[in-house]
Amino acid sequence: MSTQAQNPDSNQQGNRLDPWFNAYAERAHNLRASEIRALFSVVSRPEVVSLAGGMPNLKDLPLDQLAESAKRLISAHGAQAMQYGSGQGWEVLRERITEVMSYDGIVGADPDDVVITTGSQQALDLMTELFIDPGDVILCEAPSYVGALGVFRARQADIAHVPMDDKGIIPAELERVIREVRASGRTIKMLYTIPNFHNPMGVTLSLERRPQITEICMREGVLIMEDNPYGLLGFHSDPMPALKSFSPEGVVYLGSFSKMFAPGFRIGWAYAPHAIRDKLVLASESAILSPSMIGQMAIADYLSSYDWYSQVKTFRAMYAERCQAMMDALEEFMPDCEWTHPDGGFYTWVTLPEGLDAKSMLPRAVRAQVAYVSGTAFYYNGEGADHMRLSFCYPTPERIREGVRRLATVVNAEKELVDMFGAGFHRRNIDDVGPGVAPAPNAL
Repeated sequence: MSTQAQNPDSNQQGNRLDPWFNAYAERAHNLRASEIRALFSVVSRPEVVSLAGGMPNLKDLPLDQLAESAKRLISAHGAQAMQYGSGQGWEVLRERITEVMSYDGIVGADPDDVVITTGSQQALDLMTELFIDPGDVILCEAPSYVGALGVFRARQADIAHVPMDDKGIIPAELERVIREVRASGRTIKMLYTIPNFHNPMGVTLSLERRPQITEICMREGVLIMEDNPYGLLGFHSDPMPALKSFSPEGVVYLGSFSKMFAPGFRIGWAYAPHAIRDKLVLASESAILSPSMIGQMAIADYLSSYDWYSQVKTFRAMYAERCQAMMDALEEFMPDCEWTHPDGGFYTWVTLPEGLDAKSMLPRAVRAQVAYVSGTAFYYNGEGADHMRLSFCYPTPERIREGVRRLATVVNAEKELVDMFGAGFHRRNIDDVGPGVAPAPNAL
């Protein structure tokens, strides 16, 4: 260990667990594991039915054809695929991406305004780096994507949540929140939104509201960051027009191949107004030099040589079947709850009976060999304890039904405790209630 770390008089003295604790930048203390990541070690056990994660199901991918494609790629272009590439991303893939975005109503997109990133998560991080000073406000839907909230927190942004309903973000509420934030003297930099098959709510912003949201933000000088990983995964229809199509200069559009193809390539993109594009390229080069060439070339070959949109339709049918299995199981086993009815994507948002706390209930669910994500993970301020996100994308329909059945036993037992001891019982030591009722809330 260095002299500095050992010196008790050093201004950077740490603690027993981390001798460099006080040496970190202030923003490093904003980093924390998400509630979803904390579940990984549990949900990977085969006996646990995980309704928690958002992993796409890749069983229908044409793996044999992809293997042949990879072999051809390495044989014919191996040196290029293994080399550094452009910081903005390979031009061939950027051109293909403009074709993909045409399905979202973004017609005539310029490949020169596309920036390839390491998943859309990096694009989200780069945008936050470029625009956010400590204390700046990002408007987010209530609830919002946990991965975005983690980035915003790490970049020292403040979050103001905007209420939603089953038609997406509510325009009048957006106007109200903008007024209230500005009245408090704070600066709003952007609105972050997932308009299609929202994570975690599963709802979609209505066609009527889309131009309303973009008009409000343009009028108020608020940049929109539109995150659209699920847009092509509607069960029964093609996507509605992207917000970007209503406001080309007021929206930065984030896309990803993780849900429509395969997340292992870690390839996403940002489609931005030209001046923002320039800054994104510089920021990306500073962070990663260039995105993976072999990943970009593999995806470009897939888009060029395979009927990828038919593959998307196959995914749609699979996820539709699994969503229906989830809806049927909830109706059968959890009629005292309420839930959203997605038209696409991966998730439904469940409202628990009054008095139940999803976060404190989770250890007992894991003990019953089923996992979900507490609604608290999707709020910056810790709200959402009366909700849970259930994912139907990965388990088979049979496993979904069994998972909901197991979950129902936990919810019903919890409801009995609330009815018996009151809504605040979970804040006390369960052992005070009596032996054998339930494990302690901090058992996980």
